[in-house]
Amino acid sequence: MKKLRFGLFENAQTNDSGTSTWRHPDSQRHLFDTLGYWREIARICEDAKLDFLFLADAWGWADVKGQRPEICSLEGLDLPRLDPAIVAAAIVGATSKLGLVITGSTLLEQPYAFARRMQSLDHLSGGRVGWNVVTTGTAETAVAAFGVPMVAHDARYDMADDFMELVYKLFEGAWEAGSLERDKAGRFADPSKVHAIAHDGPFFRSHGYGNTNYSPQGTPVLFQAGSSDRGRQFGGRHGECVFLGGGSIEKLASQVKSIREEAEANGRDGNSIKIMSAFSCVVASTEAEAQRKHREILDAQTPEVAVASYAWFTGLDLSSYDPATKMSALHTELSQTQVARFGDKTVGDVLKDWHAHGVRTNPFVGTPEQIADIMCEMAEGADLDGFLFTPLIQPASTIDFVAQVLPVLRARGVAATDYEGETLRERLLGTPTPVLRDDHPGSGYRSLSA
Repeated sequence: MKKLRFGLFENAQTNDSGTSTWRHPDSQRHLFDTLGYWREIARICEDAKLDFLFLADAWGWADVKGQRPEICSLEGLDLPRLDPAIVAAAIVGATSKLGLVITGSTLLEQPYAFARRMQSLDHLSGGRVGWNVVTTGTAETAVAAFGVPMVAHDARYDMADDFMELVYKLFEGAWEAGSLERDKAGRFADPSKVHAIAHDGPFFRSHGYGNTNYSPQGTPVLFQAGSSDRGRQFGGRHGECVFLGGGSIEKLASQVKSIREEAEANGRDGNSIKIMSAFSCVVASTEAEAQRKHREILDAQTPEVAVASYAWFTGLDLSSYDPATKMSALHTELSQTQVARFGDKTVGDVLKDWHAHGVRTNPFVGTPEQIADIMCEMAEGADLDGFLFTPLIQPASTIDFVAQVLPVLRARGVAATDYEGETLRERLLGTPTPVLRDDHPGSGYRSLSA
């Protein structure tokens, strides 16, 4: 069995994943806007030798019948939140090996400014940065806040392809690796290694010189999580690490196969993409104790959150539908993943399910050995490369996982005992150098330097 990779899912706000567990006595997420909280989370991750800390993000807010429900403010459901790039920058100095992955929207960001932000983080971290590429800001309210028009689902991926082409030119072609000589005799940079870029795409235009020189990884490690047909096409072309939302081994195996085939259709080695599944668990020394802990977590949140939370992710107000309505009859231009995942369940089923775990997969509940068994079975049966651990209570759930489950996985030889490689790309993807593989489409934009 292959050695697995691990990341921690986090969110710079009081709650995440569409649930509201901040009331739980072991939760410290209400301190999300303090530097001490993030330094502690980073310390836990790095001490445990996790590969990366993944900072999710969303723009917008819940909207039900044209307004933000009061429950959102009472429970800290959707607002307020912090900028993940700022959080990552704040904890760079408190870490030395941990990868830092931030979310950025190709609909709402400006590529030229975004490229500089990512390269700045890659420089300051010594090559430990990844970018979770998303095509929207989650809520339809986000486009109103930005004053931009909403773009249909598949067209957003066309827009994202254009965004990627432009930032590849900036990441890979504008400044060559080694362009800075820093020679005080009179040569700070080699002019022959600095190049103008020109981009006139269907959505974005940019002409001139890159604002930041070539960073340790060039292009940050590219993460992606789209599960629609168009999303998988995008992931197969651009993604280096693709996340799946969980589910049965059969479902995961089918998705993994599809993503690897998409990569091969784009001239890439299908096995070069690391595919990781979301994973949550409640663990204790006995199964009965784990079940008790899980009930306490469920009891920490109120059912009223579910309607507002689901509307935030999808733009759908489930309270306006008959509970017997089949989810297959509903449509949204936002997160189609969060409609499709429920198949032919009813609206009433979904509200009950969403209260229990929101956007995350159902948690596994049991002893460390039972949880490790499940993870190994999932990884081997579905050809997974690792897991994105999504805590129910933070930091308590993460501490339980790294203290109780990770040692079992290490004893079985399927989890690393130390960091292997200097940059995030070398460590996570196993590449011999910090930069994009030659078969990745982004590497072709180095031809600007030819």
